[in-house]
Amino acid sequence: MTPLLAALRSGNWKCLFACFLYFDTGFTAWVMLGPLAPYIGKQLVLTPARSGFLVAVPVLVAAIVRVTLGNLFQSVDGRRLALLGITLSAIPAFVLLWPIAPTYTLLLVLGGLLGLGGASFAIALPMAGSSYPPRVQGLVLGLAAAGNIGAVVDGFLFPSLALHFGWQRATAAVLPLLALTAVAVILWAEDRSAKSGSAARAFGGFAVSLIGVMALVLLVDAGLFGHGKAGLLLLPVFGAVVALAVLPRKYLAVLAERDTWVVMLVYSITFGGFVGMSSYVSLLLTTQYQMPKVDAGLCMAALSFTGAMVRPIGGFIADRLSGVRVLLVLLLAISVCNFAFAALMPSLAGGIALLAALYFCFGLGNGATFQLVPHRWRGKTGLMTGIIGAAGGIGGFYLPVVMGIARESTGSYQLGFATFGALAALALLLVGALQQQWLAWALPGDVGLGLDAPVAQAE
Repeated sequence: MTPLLAALRSGNWKCLFACFLYFDTGFTAWVMLGPLAPYIGKQLVLTPARSGFLVAVPVLVAAIVRVTLGNLFQSVDGRRLALLGITLSAIPAFVLLWPIAPTYTLLLVLGGLLGLGGASFAIALPMAGSSYPPRVQGLVLGLAAAGNIGAVVDGFLFPSLALHFGWQRATAAVLPLLALTAVAVILWAEDRSAKSGSAARAFGGFAVSLIGVMALVLLVDAGLFGHGKAGLLLLPVFGAVVALAVLPRKYLAVLAERDTWVVMLVYSITFGGFVGMSSYVSLLLTTQYQMPKVDAGLCMAALSFTGAMVRPIGGFIADRLSGVRVLLVLLLAISVCNFAFAALMPSLAGGIALLAALYFCFGLGNGATFQLVPHRWRGKTGLMTGIIGAAGGIGGFYLPVVMGIARESTGSYQLGFATFGALAALALLLVGALQQQWLAWALPGDVGLGLDAPVAQAE
């Protein structure tokens, strides 16, 4: 028996598949506006900054809601939460089937609901991991999170459907996928993690965070914080304050730890890069290289496929070498690729090559980052999945927003790529400085991980 098959058979592989499918279709719903953005922008006559904001809103909502959804997972069965998320993610497609011309404001609200698809990360990963032993967590969490292959479905499916049937009707293609996922979750999903705390209080916090961040989105769009760029850039900060305000105090202790912030920064670059670029790359290709919309969608699908497929490999390698060593190499590569794009502003072939290299590093980095979580935060995997995933989503929000602002302000994407190159370089320096300390707990091993222990026991 191969090591991979042995690892899969050491737990409930049907549950793992259901969790993968849940995250996959959730991701499809989540970044659905990305490949449709060129069609939407043409119909509503949107500026680059407003187009960037539109595709970034689902990413932001997912980032904020992941935190409170991760908290809710600590006290509620994951299967129920998955079905709730699937239901809410389906609402935008039903609304867009109505024979009305949607406004920009309506699309912002619907984008917020699509964010529930991305928030599935906080449920799918810990639920899948709860059925497996500690020694294979990097691989298992990487396989579950490979559901970000849902972005591939977006690129292949929605631009072609929008071309033939209109972009509003094209969104209905997500509904049978969500229905299939609901059946798989009902039949196969299983949550073996220990539960503690008040379910009612946790659900209230989840509802407040969802409604609060959607209200902030509308207020920023209405110009409450001015009609410049400051409101867009401060929005994630306001949203994070809302989420943190409703979390139990004992969970906030992890935010006082230096390691939490460094891992959050790393994931905001790897996963933030993946989801942010998946949301924006269609606009990048159509505006920078005048690529046809359908071709841009296919290119997005190919790039997303690359990043999604290598994520389990990143976890698998990290299980053997540690995520620390793997991330040092990947962060250097991400920084170099971003600076190269900014400096060269290459031709189409060179641009695609650099984007492919970035997606490859994003995918490996995502798997390597989450190999660290169960080793460092024993008994808090569900909570930390939400918090670190939120940081990834916030990074994914800033990428399209900053790219849109750079394009609108300077006529070029150079400043956007240079900004993210500098952030990757900063993360590289921090991980390098902490390398020896982290290796003391990050090296592969089974001893004392306590993945299924209640959070309260780990305090």
